[in-house]
Amino acid sequence: MNSDEWIDITAEHCPMTFVRVKLKLEEMASGQTLSVRLNPGEPLANVPRSLQEENYLVSPPQASGNSFIIYVTKP
Repeated sequence: MNSDEWIDITAEHCPMTFVRVKLKLEEMASGQTLSVRLNPGEPLANVPRSLQEENYLVSPPQASGNSFIIYVTKP
């Protein structure tokens, strides 16, 4: 999947993982897609769920080495 922007939050800890993604999405236009690299565990469980609760379209996670990538499309 292609993305318009990307962000790596593997160095962040909850709740900053979601906050950093949300701030990046606020800079983007409706319909654009953000690629997010995140760690397994709490970030992988919470960030996609929180984004979906706010009506963002979130792809299933894809393994990428020791981390995962999700694609988030801004409504």
